[in-house]
Amino acid sequence: MKVAAGSEFATPRMDAVRRARPLDGRRVLIIVENLPLPFDRRVWHECRTLTAAGAEVSVICPTGKGYEAEYEFLDGVHIHRHPLPLDAKGASGYLLEYGAALWHEMRLAVKVARTRGFDTIQGCNPPDLIFLVAWPFKLFGRKRYIFDHHDINPELYEAKFGRRGFFWKLMVLFERLNFRTADVVISTNRSYREIAMTRGSKASDDVFVVRSGPDLTRLERMAPDPKWRNGREHLVGYVGVMGDQEGLDLLLESARELVFERGYDTQFVLVGGGPALDDLRTMAADLGLTDHVTFTGRAPDADLFSVLSSSDVCVNPDRVNPMNDKSTMNKILEYMAFEKPIVQFDVTEGRYSAEAASLYAASNDTSDMAGKIAGLLDDPARRAEMGAYGRARVETELSWDHQVDTLIAAYQRVMEK
Repeated sequence: MKVAAGSEFATPRMDAVRRARPLDGRRVLIIVENLPLPFDRRVWHECRTLTAAGAEVSVICPTGKGYEAEYEFLDGVHIHRHPLPLDAKGASGYLLEYGAALWHEMRLAVKVARTRGFDTIQGCNPPDLIFLVAWPFKLFGRKRYIFDHHDINPELYEAKFGRRGFFWKLMVLFERLNFRTADVVISTNRSYREIAMTRGSKASDDVFVVRSGPDLTRLERMAPDPKWRNGREHLVGYVGVMGDQEGLDLLLESARELVFERGYDTQFVLVGGGPALDDLRTMAADLGLTDHVTFTGRAPDADLFSVLSSSDVCVNPDRVNPMNDKSTMNKILEYMAFEKPIVQFDVTEGRYSAEAASLYAASNDTSDMAGKIAGLLDDPARRAEMGAYGRARVETELSWDHQVDTLIAAYQRVMEK
C-alpha cells in the first residue's frame, strides 16, 4: 500500500513560520552550481522554507536532465538555469566548468538585481568560488553573503585525485576567501561547524548547523515492487552520485563476494547519475555482475521511492577518508526515512546520523561489508528493528522540520551584520 506524502507527519515548525512570516519583505538570491533545482533536495528545502517565511527567493543553478527550462516559477521560487559545458573530469575539466558557471552566475545575478532585486546572496558550494559573484554586490550594493557549506573542497579534491599540489593549494585559498567573505555560515553538521570556526576563523555566533534532513511530507513509502529484484531473493539499494569518491568500486567488490563466494541470491539496484557511471558499468561487467546490478541512472522520485521502499538493506560505500569522515551524506537520512537498515564503513558523521540504524564495516574492507550485508539479509527481525530506530530518529530529530528554526535564525543573524 502506498503511503501518501505528508499523510503521517506533522510539521509544527514550518507551520509556525508560515503564520509568523519572520522574513517578510526579505529578498534572497541563492546560487548553486553542481545540481539543478528542484533536484537538489537540500537547497529546495531551504527555498521553500524561506518562501514560507515571507521572503522572495530567486535561484541560479545549472540545467540538467529533466530541468532544461531557462526559467521556471515553482512553489513561489524563481529559478534561473544556465548550461554547463560538460560533466567535469580532471583538473582542466573543472576549470572549464567553473569558469563557465561563474560567467553565467554573474550574468544572471545582475539580471535578478535589476528586476526583483535581493538583499542577501546565499552561495552553496562546491565550488568555493561563488564569493567572486558576491564580492561586487557586497562592496558596492551593501548586500549580505551567506555561505552554505555543503562540501569541504580541499578534502574533496584530495579524495578525487589522490594527491595535493597546486590545485589543492588553490582549493585551500578559495575556501579561506569564501569564509572571509561570508557574513554568516550555514554548516551541514558539527564537523563542518568546527572547520568554519578554525580554518574559517568565524565567530561561533555566526555559524549555524542546518542539517540536510529529509522532508517527510514529500517522501512516499510504497509497497515493494518485485520488478527491482530481477527475480532474486534479496534486494540491496543505493541512492547517490556515481562519482570516483563515492566508493562504488568497493561496493561492487562486496557484491561480487556476496553473490559468488557467499552464494546470496541478491540484486543490487544503484540509483543515480554521475561522471563514473560508465566506468562502473564496465567494472560490473568485468566482475560478472551484469545480471546482478541494475544501474538506473538519474531517476525520477517515483523510481527512487520505489527502490528504497523495495530494498531489504541499503548501503553507503563511501570510502573512509578525511572528506567522507567529516561529511553528512543525504542518502543515510533518506534510507532512515524509509525505515531501511544500513551498512556503511565507519565514518564519524555517518555514525552520528545513523547510530543504531546502521552496521559499520571496517575501513574500506569490502569483505567485512559483504559480511555485514549478509548478516542483515539473514535476519529480518533485526532489519525491522534497525529500520524502525532510524525512522524514529529522523522523525524526532533529523527531519527537515527540525532544521527550519536554525535556518531562519541564520537569516535573521545576517541582517544584524
